[in-house]
Amino acid sequence: MTTLIRKFIHQTVKTGINCSDRYFTQTVPKAALAQFGAIAIAKRLLLPAYAKAFSTVDYTEDEMNKKKKSKPTFGNVGRKIHHRIVHLLDSNGNSLGSMHRADVIRLMEQQDMRLVLRKANVDPPVYQLMTGKQIHEEQLRLREIEKAQSKTERPQLKELIFSSNIAQHDLDNKTKQMQQWIEKKYKVQITVKKGKTIDPEDNMEDLFNKILKSMPELATFASRPKITRGGKAATCVFRHLSNKEMARCKKSKDETQETTDALNK
Repeated sequence: MTTLIRKFIHQTVKTGINCSDRYFTQTVPKAALAQFGAIAIAKRLLLPAYAKAFSTVDYTEDEMNKKKKSKPTFGNVGRKIHHRIVHLLDSNGNSLGSMHRADVIRLMEQQDMRLVLRKANVDPPVYQLMTGKQIHEEQLRLREIEKAQSKTERPQLKELIFSSNIAQHDLDNKTKQMQQWIEKKYKVQITVKKGKTIDPEDNMEDLFNKILKSMPELATFASRPKITRGGKAATCVFRHLSNKEMARCKKSKDETQETTDALNK
């Protein structure tokens, strides 16, 4: 039995050596070595990196609203009609009915016209055939409307700040600027800071009255002068006279002039 076990162990060891010899004496191709090296390098380069996952949940509604939307411009769209069926108008604004965009392009080329998108938020959207001159005139008209709207939407309050020690020449320039703003129906807020050499607060209020007297039949107080910052400044707001106030002011001036003329006789 012992002899049998020894033979079995000897055979096992011999077989293992032969297997090792076959493995270690085998020629390894260069391509396999290169591939092994590339894999090793790739494993070293595969380092963990932080990346924020994309999600629309991260964007709040306010952040989405901050993104400016491109303002649609009025002009020739050419052959780029994104809608399959459109409602077409001729150059005079008369309806030609709904038609396929291929028919619209063919009609546009036959009449040598341009195509303009009129209403995109209806179904079907409205397009119009126009000449180059018509498009130019319409662009000018829309530009004028936009200018008028920007004037009505502009800030209605202007502001001037100066010291109660302001020189007369500088005060005249400030008053002239005020008059220009008030003539354009702006309100003007004046803040007068207390000068180092002037102590009484009444001097600042007197300065407001002096400014008001320089603009007869034009301006009045929208808010009366008031002391602010613990007596270190005073502020008030001037506005344009209303039509009734201007008429009343003119009447009072005429009556005063008549009284003066009567006394001088």
